[in-house]
Amino acid sequence: MLDAIFSVLMALWNQDFSVLQNPQSAVLIYAVVGALIFLESGFIPAAPFPCDSVVVLSGTLAAVGVLDPIIVLLVIIICAACGTWAGYLQGKWLNRLPKVQGWVNAVPSNRLAQVDILLGKHGLVALFSARFIPVVRSLLPLMMGMRANKISKFHYFSWLSAILWTLLLCSFGMLLPLLPEQVSKYVTIGLMAAPMITLAVAVSSFIFIKVRKSLHKPNHKVEALDK
Repeated sequence: MLDAIFSVLMALWNQDFSVLQNPQSAVLIYAVVGALIFLESGFIPAAPFPCDSVVVLSGTLAAVGVLDPIIVLLVIIICAACGTWAGYLQGKWLNRLPKVQGWVNAVPSNRLAQVDILLGKHGLVALFSARFIPVVRSLLPLMMGMRANKISKFHYFSWLSAILWTLLLCSFGMLLPLLPEQVSKYVTIGLMAAPMITLAVAVSSFIFIKVRKSLHKPNHKVEALDK
């Protein structure tokens, strides 16, 4: 059983249609795709998973008859929304820790109010946009769990953004078989590489900012001593 799951996982990672087009693998594909989407949507350590390309590939498999379109859409939507809910619950739990609560209390009340207003007004746009960005996809629900007070609004934004994200990427995947084989191949490679490129850019930017700040600190100290 574990060997079969690992085989499907590797086939999804490598876009190996020879393995994935086996009708006997359909149930395992649903399970593996659902697990990947759930973990990547709610847990930051799972951020490197190429979930965008997995959703597109699921649409392609539905178009060629390997997967049922309705079932795969429901699996992805439910797992994406539930993963986001898991991230939200983590934020709620972290918010109870004294150290984390101290950080939140240190933020000016007017800034916290602005965050609440932005989440209320732009929750759908924020969650929908975050679903296309690794790390942010699982980080934003966690931050919402720490700040958002209206659970009903969160669920509304979470489920609606999950539906829009899934329909967009699956529909794109269903169109891929209609493209010339060479074009389809390059598009698929680009989709697989996009999450890793985005993640690399985000990590590089974070390191650059940290290094820049550390280089500026000694200069400030010298200026203070001169005065």
